[in-house]
Amino acid sequence: MTTVFDRRACTLGEGPLWHPERQQLFWFDILGRKLMSRAGGKPLEWQFDEYVSAAGWVDQDTLLMASESGLYRFDIATGERDLVVALEADNLVTRSNDGRADPQGGFWIGTMGINLEPGAGAIYRYYRGELRKLYGDISISNAICFAPSGDTAYFCDTPTRQIMAQKLDAEGWPVGQPTVFVDLNEADVNPDGAVVDEGGNLWNAQWGANRVACYGTDGTLKQTVSFAAEQISCPAFGGADLKTLFATSAADGLDGEAEGRTYSYTFTDVTGQAEHRVIL
Repeated sequence: MTTVFDRRACTLGEGPLWHPERQQLFWFDILGRKLMSRAGGKPLEWQFDEYVSAAGWVDQDTLLMASESGLYRFDIATGERDLVVALEADNLVTRSNDGRADPQGGFWIGTMGINLEPGAGAIYRYYRGELRKLYGDISISNAICFAPSGDTAYFCDTPTRQIMAQKLDAEGWPVGQPTVFVDLNEADVNPDGAVVDEGGNLWNAQWGANRVACYGTDGTLKQTVSFAAEQISCPAFGGADLKTLFATSAADGLDGEAEGRTYSYTFTDVTGQAEHRVIL
């Protein structure tokens, strides 16, 4: 049974991150320019003057946070942030979107056009001081996640309706060309954010479909989890035993009590991976 984890309506909820050392969920309202969380049963939020969208954890007190202008070291206690590396800071057309840390300690981050400009975005990887562009001509970067073994990355450009698989070397850099892992064109479904569980199954939020869908390691559909919100945007595993699936949603363009809330669903037979630490 799905439940509402947080009732605050996000215009564009995204980027849920379960911090394993703090046992705390963080997420973003991109269009609201906010980082959000809960602690001790109370809501928390931090307001920014630019779009913020995704994060990885560095240590108990620090996140690496992506914004429209860069990757920042963010101090959770003080709310202060310091620039680590610029991210398309001179490009006024784009903002950051989906991102996640990989098993090697790198951080993948996608960009996209603020007004959905076709092909305006890209996908980058930050690793040990280097920000390298991996893919260009991306319209809506999404579904960035990683196999537990660290040898495969997944991502998508939402309008293509294809989730791609990319082989990685020992340091987490792409080897060869990506291949199609799941093609959702026939199903008429739009892939959004994704996460991989400890068994290697990929859980994909599907925009406009009220659901998160699970695909096995061979790309076949295994199960779905339905939510009250129509525009489910990104999942994350968390909770003390990593058996809770959190999901953000977006109220943008919709009416209704369910839209924009952050949800949770607890499994008995599925366990997620702990989110990987970003090495700065």
